[in-house]
Amino acid sequence: MLHRAREPFAMAAEYILTLSCPNRPGIVAAVADAIFLHGGNIRDAQQYDDTAATRFFTRIMLDDAGSLNLDGLRAEMARVAERFSMHWALRDRAEKRRVMLLVSKFDHCLADILYRWRIGELPMIPTGIISNHPLSTYPHLDFTGIPFFHMPISKENKPQQEAEIWRQVQETKTDLVVLARYMQILSDDLSAKLSGRCINIHHSFLPGFKGAKPYHQAHARGVKLIGATAHYVTADLDEGPIIEQDVERISHKDTPDDLVRQGRDIERRVLSRALMWHLEDRVLMNGSRTVVFRD
Repeated sequence: MLHRAREPFAMAAEYILTLSCPNRPGIVAAVADAIFLHGGNIRDAQQYDDTAATRFFTRIMLDDAGSLNLDGLRAEMARVAERFSMHWALRDRAEKRRVMLLVSKFDHCLADILYRWRIGELPMIPTGIISNHPLSTYPHLDFTGIPFFHMPISKENKPQQEAEIWRQVQETKTDLVVLARYMQILSDDLSAKLSGRCINIHHSFLPGFKGAKPYHQAHARGVKLIGATAHYVTADLDEGPIIEQDVERISHKDTPDDLVRQGRDIERRVLSRALMWHLEDRVLMNGSRTVVFRD
């Protein structure tokens, strides 16, 4: 007897709906009704009510089992958004975000991001690597398929080089810029242009030791914890909304070199987590803070 081969299981298209608005009764019901009426199926939903700010936040993953009217859902959500004064977005999970990476001499964060991207852990499309150091600085890294731009920065050429960075962001249709230990301070103008779509990794658990050799300063002060902070870039240096932080306990036996080594590990894992959560639409802005739906 011949048996007919089974058709391979087709995964339903998945979409992420995120929104925030002033909190009031009826929000969840209105959104759920909109999804149901247009053939969507809610697979996962997370929500948060900031009682102090009286704002509501939610992240909903929904799929298309064959009957989703996406255009109809978008039109219905526009009406719901107007009714509740919402900021909202609906994105196909299959559409990968385009990410530009900026780096200076220390490349541990860049190496980690590239590794996670190549093994499929970070769903993104690298649009370029920009550095104020030449390509020869990174002989052990594989940049195959990723454009590399050497843009040395000085006090005299900074406006021109930042204009070129912005041009590259626009021409490559970059969605997100990541400062992977890019040791140059962005101007207020470029920071404003990249508002909400530029992530920085700071080499301390903010607030922390500012200036040169932060781990040496920490060692001199006898600190017992070191850390790192990933945050969105704003015109206020290292004061942007924080996405993720982590720390490591140290002791009096640790040398400054030990702190640097441990610091590298913290920085790369904190930045990669923040990047992943942004790519998965898990980070929602809440004024000067963020709401992060981690799980």
